[in-house]
Amino acid sequence: MRIVLLGAPGTGKGTQAKLLVRKLGIPQISIGDLLRSVVNSQTPLGQEARAVMEHGRLVGDETVTAIISERLQQDDVTAGFILDGYPRNIPQAEALDAMLQDLGMPLDAVILIEADFDPLLERLTGRRTCHACGKSYNIYSSPPIIDDRCDECGGILKHRADDNEETIGNRVRLFEAQMVPLAEYYRRQQKLHRINGIDDIDTIFHSINTILENLPPDPDRVRRAGIEAIKSAVERVAAVTPKEDEQHEEREMKKAKKKVAAKKKPAAKKKVVARKKVAAKKKAVAKKKAVAKKKAVAKKKVAAKKKVAAKKKVAAKKKVAAKKKVA
Repeated sequence: MRIVLLGAPGTGKGTQAKLLVRKLGIPQISIGDLLRSVVNSQTPLGQEARAVMEHGRLVGDETVTAIISERLQQDDVTAGFILDGYPRNIPQAEALDAMLQDLGMPLDAVILIEADFDPLLERLTGRRTCHACGKSYNIYSSPPIIDDRCDECGGILKHRADDNEETIGNRVRLFEAQMVPLAEYYRRQQKLHRINGIDDIDTIFHSINTILENLPPDPDRVRRAGIEAIKSAVERVAAVTPKEDEQHEEREMKKAKKKVAAKKKPAAKKKVVARKKVAAKKKAVAKKKAVAKKKAVAKKKVAAKKKVAAKKKVAAKKKVAAKKKVA
């Protein structure tokens, strides 16, 4: 999700950006924070920005755009980002569109948090910030328990020197002069969404989420996701070295052999079972034959005994007959 948050000083766009960071898991890119970081660096861009600011001038559009361009080329913006405080005018908006088109990351939504001057004046003139932990208060709407002391850490609360009516009036008027054409620029792109910035923080956050959840699908993003998936697959294939290819082929051969062996095991098992059945049958037949043979031998012995007994009877009868003749 790629979002631009616009709003006059005091509308709470920084607070909403931090809430969106926690919900969406994408970075907040604040031009104010970037400028401070770059100015403290030793890069040529940082030295250029420092020289401009030391002379009391605003950093030019080209320098600001260059700083944003560097930031948008870092890895953590792949899934999206929240731009806070940029762009501020039409030249910056056009430069951002060109930059994002080159990167293939068009904006999804531009959210303008609007508020009337009087509530903004009260918010900014009543703003107090803890010097130690950075917690913010407002003496009108959310005052500390003890005047000028932080509820969290007891640190001293400070009032920014530029949070006075005259300075705030100038800042708001400058913002409004720049915002009218900038809002029209994004309205024509059908990316502008307006939100009432006078509501409480939770209501504003809910309104922003409702807008983001109802955005139409981005066909370019779907197409890019498909292209990235194809590129990734091609890169994975291209990254395979000949050695890895041979190892892959060897692994596939082993898998194939295991499959063949797995198929052979049931067949071999069946053969063993069949052999055991045949052997059991042969054993049973042999046992029957042996029993039959024993029975035949026993019958022959009985017949032989009967024959001998019959012969003895005949001989005895003959002897008796012979004795009777002699007598």
